[in-house]
Amino acid sequence: MGERLLSEILGSGRGLIVVAARAEAEAVTRAFALEGDPREWTATRLDHRLDLLLTGIGKANAAGAVARCLGADTYRAVVNLGVCGSLPDLAGRMLPPGEAALGTAAAFADEGLLSPEGFRDVAEMGFGPLSDLPGGGVSIPCDAALVRALSALGGLSGTIATVSTCSGTDALALEIARRSGAPVEAMEGAAIALVSARLRTPFAEWRVVSNTTGDRARQRWDLRLALSRLTEAAARL
Repeated sequence: MGERLLSEILGSGRGLIVVAARAEAEAVTRAFALEGDPREWTATRLDHRLDLLLTGIGKANAAGAVARCLGADTYRAVVNLGVCGSLPDLAGRMLPPGEAALGTAAAFADEGLLSPEGFRDVAEMGFGPLSDLPGGGVSIPCDAALVRALSALGGLSGTIATVSTCSGTDALALEIARRSGAPVEAMEGAAIALVSARLRTPFAEWRVVSNTTGDRARQRWDLRLALSRLTEAAARL
């Protein structure tokens, strides 16, 4: 199974690998030669150290499923794997499909108020998702030890934006990139990070670009490549 990058962190405990979509779950189970279909919101045993949780798409599914598992079992670490869309940098460049992103933080990029004066996130309005914990903003840091372990998988390090509406226009892609400073966006990471922080469980996020963002007709896609790279990464955990 490769280097088993999480072995030192897990010790004698177990780790929870979290994915949102069934295609992502299939990519992970291929790495473990696991037969059968994982059930949503129920942990599936991958091997003697790791379980897989298929949550379903979006923040509500992700938070509910992870809270259910972390409340019933003790995990030493939670790792969110999956695909993502790449956002433009200041020069308009985006990571191509197949490239990876390693989260140093997970940010709620569209939780807030949109007014004629612009966007204000919920933390600026005084009720951030972790307002009673240190930091109190909309960006939740990933666990440093997990980030160091996952860095062996490669990828551009930075914040990963969590959105409810994916960026299918140039204007929205630029706005999400400006707000978050993130190179990529997905739909679950910050919700999983929030639950993990509340339940005092180390969290990290690693994703592979399946598509660029911006105007839908000009997006570049290679989901097959992204899922193949996801399988390779899962085999090294």
